[in-house]
Amino acid sequence: MIRELPITTFSFPTSAIVWDVRDPQAYREGHVQSAQNQPMDSLNAELLATIPVAEPIYVLCGGGTKAGKAAVLLEALDQQRDIVILVGGTRAAKAAGMPIETEA
Repeated sequence: MIRELPITTFSFPTSAIVWDVRDPQAYREGHVQSAQNQPMDSLNAELLATIPVAEPIYVLCGGGTKAGKAAVLLEALDQQRDIVILVGGTRAAKAAGMPIETEA
């Protein structure tokens, strides 16, 4: 099932599975805390198998387009999954003053 949640209302619990589906360069330039870089081309059944089915997977991108596509892809791979799109993505998080991390 695909759900949507505004990124500005997400509390980012430490145990949450948060995937930033942008390319590695965009991820390094700025991403929300605790997000792991999982570019669109890395999303597959083998990756999903590493995550317990009961765990929701939160996906985001820069603004929302790639996250929506990623959610559809993940749902097609495993319809039992709870996929949550963090609406607004990194841009909305930054605009709201949420912590953004960068990598050199």
